[in-house]
Amino acid sequence: MGAFDVWSSGIDPDFVVTTHGPVPSGEVTRVARGLGRVLRRHGADGPVRARLHWPDPDDGDPEAGTTLAQASVRALGKAFRVQVAGPGRFAATFALERLDLRLGCPPDELSRPWPDPARPSLSAITEPRPIVRRKDCRLQVATPAAAARVLDAMDYDAHLFIDADTGSEAVVCWTGPLGVRTLGRPRDGVPVLLEDEAVARLCLGGLPYLFFIDADVRRGRLLYRRFDGDLALVAAAGSEDRARDRERARQPRVISSCVRRALPSAAGAARAITEKSA
Repeated sequence: MGAFDVWSSGIDPDFVVTTHGPVPSGEVTRVARGLGRVLRRHGADGPVRARLHWPDPDDGDPEAGTTLAQASVRALGKAFRVQVAGPGRFAATFALERLDLRLGCPPDELSRPWPDPARPSLSAITEPRPIVRRKDCRLQVATPAAAARVLDAMDYDAHLFIDADTGSEAVVCWTGPLGVRTLGRPRDGVPVLLEDEAVARLCLGGLPYLFFIDADVRRGRLLYRRFDGDLALVAAAGSEDRARDRERARQPRVISSCVRRALPSAAGAARAITEKSA
């Protein structure tokens, strides 16, 4: 099995499981059947995307390592996602239970308890870690209450959005004794930082995520720690363009060269779950 494999059902092409690492074929089948049961129970028939990230055998016993299980579905016209990290096959079991709980809740009710026993905090004091993923997103314009529902439905720990009242970036996040909190501009204690300063504050301060105002573009950004310990950065689509325009305005005589970036390769070949599990 390669680094990434894509398993699709010959019966339903919208049902896809992507694996990373030595995931047993029987585990893929178990997850697919479990997802099918959950979706039938709630009458959901939209596209399904699941991901299983299995521990590297070179790092020790795969059964004792940490597995990442993620499932994304569309039901009742809305997107839902769950993500759980845990030992071996238990991660997928927890993720299925979590999805079942989420789909069983009324649309406007938050499903997660706080503190969340299935999602321990990723807080850890470390040396500065690299940003390995950058997400330029078209942010949702919403009220904090609506953003909190997205936070819950997508199983995020923090969610970046545009506050409908202020027109500025804001974050809803799981924190404190009350569960959900909203952070806006510096009046809420949001720091103004350069990117490397934000990385240092998150890592050295042992934070799971950090909402900050980028000192270059003056826009809100969300930096967070991934399950593997590295970092990811979420920004509003177009922020990088504004930064480049500002830099060009400062140096009008400088001509920037263009660099062609290689496109990522396709992630594995499609395989039928029924054939793979035979």
